[in-house]
Amino acid sequence: MSRPRIVIVGAGFAGYRTARTLSRLVRDKADITLLNPTDYFLYLPLLPQVAAGVLEPRRVTVSLSGTLPRARLVLGEADGVDLEGHTVRYTGPEGDRGTLPYDRLVLAVGSVNKLLPIPGVAEHAHGFRGLPEALYLRDHVTRQMELAAAADDPASCAARCTFVVVGAGYTGTEVAAHGKMYTDAQVRKHPLRRGIRPRWLLLDIAPRVLPELDEHLSRTADRVLRQRGVEVRMGTSVKEATSDGVLLTDGECVDTRTLVWCVGVRPDPLVESLGRPLERGRLIVDPYLQVPGQQGVFACGDAAAVPDLNNPGKFTPMTAQHAWRHGSTAARNVAASLGIGERRPYRHRDLGFVVDLGGTKAAANPLGLPLSGLLAGAVTRGYHLAAMPGNRVRVAADWLLDSVLPRQAVQLGLVRSWSVPLDTASPELARVPGGPEPRDKAATGSGPGAATRADTASGDPAQEPASGPGDGEAANPRGRGPEGSGPRSESAGSQPDAEPARSGPGPEAAKNQPGGEPARNQPGGEPARNQPGGEPAKNQPGPEPAKKQPRNLPGNQAVGEVAERRAGDHPAPGPVRRSDPRSGSPAEGDS
Repeated sequence: MSRPRIVIVGAGFAGYRTARTLSRLVRDKADITLLNPTDYFLYLPLLPQVAAGVLEPRRVTVSLSGTLPRARLVLGEADGVDLEGHTVRYTGPEGDRGTLPYDRLVLAVGSVNKLLPIPGVAEHAHGFRGLPEALYLRDHVTRQMELAAAADDPASCAARCTFVVVGAGYTGTEVAAHGKMYTDAQVRKHPLRRGIRPRWLLLDIAPRVLPELDEHLSRTADRVLRQRGVEVRMGTSVKEATSDGVLLTDGECVDTRTLVWCVGVRPDPLVESLGRPLERGRLIVDPYLQVPGQQGVFACGDAAAVPDLNNPGKFTPMTAQHAWRHGSTAARNVAASLGIGERRPYRHRDLGFVVDLGGTKAAANPLGLPLSGLLAGAVTRGYHLAAMPGNRVRVAADWLLDSVLPRQAVQLGLVRSWSVPLDTASPELARVPGGPEPRDKAATGSGPGAATRADTASGDPAQEPASGPGDGEAANPRGRGPEGSGPRSESAGSQPDAEPARSGPGPEAAKNQPGGEPARNQPGGEPARNQPGGEPAKNQPGPEPAKKQPRNLPGNQAVGEVAERRAGDHPAPGPVRRSDPRSGSPAEGDS
């Protein structure tokens, strides 16, 4: 007699916890398959430290095959689910397609970026929900500081060292806090001409920083940011973005080459294709995390609307803490459906939250006890070490080295601007030349953005929590709360809730992108003949350049029509195909 087949879609906080707990419960009584675009679990709460050079990228990743020996890993992105045929369709990293039959299915696909209909944002802003985006931001900020130091024009110098972060939820707050420290350290070693200093602006239409948390944490974070020199602008957002600056809602024009978008997320649109009842895009499940009317189908994390038994009539927010705990409950109930143990409903109890503000600064309220300063910093780092499923010694070693050695402010140039667009269904994967054709979003019901990090705009009128790479970054966007469950997600900062911007600047390629150089060789145009290093682009990795450009990009433009060139960014070596696998991501809930 064959063993039951369990398929888990997504390896964010919810998916990873489900796989890990199930492996322990069922052991050899069932076959467990984990479908995910990457071979690692991303601990999103520490991603700002990667962008600021505190931690090396691999420190915040945990090998799936190395920590889940009883689960079979299949690399790919789910394209659709046939509930009647009990199969999951997916596309592999090299464009190959396949199906996975199942007897039990756990959907932990997480959430995707929330784009708002603000002119220019989709073309000129970058998100912060995946490892490629963190690496790009680190390189970009470093490059802008170096170009600012070499600029003869004071206005150009000031613009390059001005950084705008939109969304004062967990992600935006931590990015601004760590970013300011990083650029200040660069200036101390190599002062800018004419005494210009790095300028960081944190914007949100919410009345206060971290509006989803209690006022103590909000006040502590606000005080630290202002003392550090960050310009905190509450009740303010972006009205329009261009290649050389942003227009704010208060009428001020800010010259800048950097716009970081941290306003929130929405559930992965894959669940819409199931044709089941939804709650604000989330798949409605019962208290046991089972999809009503579908035997053997469960959902958890940011993509699931789980009844909050402690608050009747409400659903649990999209946070990493909840996603992590959803995973444990889902695993036990799946095992119970196989005759192993008893099923139980999902209940939770908040144990507090932590927010890392860089250096020794942090804000925390473990068990409701408000903390700040060194003690809060110790509690915050201790929580992260305890919550991480691996790499604890390496992370602790990096923190120790960072406290005694200067950071290396160098740009590696591994991730280019065009490879991490804001409008992407999978921030966990960078675009690559010759990649597989993008999946048909119309067929799967997916829209811009898919993926791994959770940040809901703090003042979202709809109060729709946002989570991080995958699920959960709303209550504690990156899994920061000392909740045994793991990183949380951010609630959609105070940005207005709206559909992703469909119309951006026209199809004409922008000629003057950040950095000033015309975008001559953008993806989608003629193959660049002179690639970095001088070799012709004829022998690039991957198949021949794609003749069909990806669809459903901002403003309905093909990749090749969006000339997004930042100073120092090299164009893609030829037309680029788009790959948007979905996956769950930890720290923010479930990515």
